Amino acid sequence: MRLTIGVDIGGTKIAAGVVDPQGRLLRRNTYPTPDGDPVALADSVARAVDELGWDRPEDEIVAIGVGVAGFVDEARSTVVVAPNLGLRDDPLKERVQQRVDLPVVIENDANAAAWAEARFGAGRGSDHVICVTLGTGVGGGVIVNGEVYRGRHGVAAEIGHYRVVPYGRRCGCGNRGCWEQYASGRALVAEARDLATTNPTRAERLLKLADNDPGAIQGREITQAATEGDEGALACFRAVGEWVGMGLADLAAILDPECFVIGGGVSDAGDVLLEPARHAFHENVTGRAVRRLAQVRVAELGSQAGIVGAADLSCR
Repeated sequence: MRLTIGVDIGGTKIAAGVVDPQGRLLRRNTYPTPDGDPVALADSVARAVDELGWDRPEDEIVAIGVGVAGFVDEARSTVVVAPNLGLRDDPLKERVQQRVDLPVVIENDANAAAWAEARFGAGRGSDHVICVTLGTGVGGGVIVNGEVYRGRHGVAAEIGHYRVVPYGRRCGCGNRGCWEQYASGRALVAEARDLATTNPTRAERLLKLADNDPGAIQGREITQAATEGDEGALACFRAVGEWVGMGLADLAAILDPECFVIGGGVSDAGDVLLEPARHAFHENVTGRAVRRLAQVRVAELGSQAGIVGAADLSCR
């Protein structure tokens, strides 16, 4: 069997796995991410691959895909910039390939995860898919006509950074009013802390879970309170969910996908978030009375999406 290896480089760990043509993860390991050293990073990727120890004679490893959080050039070779890894104009493909003696492809990690969901997860069977990852920020990937849309320079689909509020909240990218400032885990926490500060009676359960310190409220407390039916926490999820849905409506107006796949840690709250998101999407999408509406689905592959997607894209 012809197999591939996927590598997902995160800020603290490198996850690697062997993947079969059906997108099944056959073996997986993790290795610490070195801090700010491009050569050490390539060494660690090679070590993580080597430690998979795949040596069945009936199988052949044919390529390696490496997903990285950053801008990757159109040749899928050079990391233009990856701030969390200290990379800039880094020839990561060449560095890794020299160490593993196999063909290597570098891919944006969100593109890799989106491809995995489109091929093997919640978006399978659809050729037009937008994956939205709701974590600390908002990431995503776009599949058009069954292909990853990378743009002319390889850096398309930074969907968290289209601006939804002119001169709105400051964003880490340097702009103001980016979607991720209103529709992310960071936004959910900000909403809950604001509620606890301005209306502590309504946020009583949230404050209790955070030892009466509004600044200590995190996503886990908000999710726990919401699943218990706490109205204050539910209101926070509704506010963020509405921003998610309005953003999906704008993306639908531009790209007209068959489905949206929603993943990331914030989506773990399920319908508490997705019901207001779906409602806001349906209420705000242009032409809603006459057009076919994209489905809004929950991602299925979880933390293995980046590995599976990078592996599968290594041969495409």
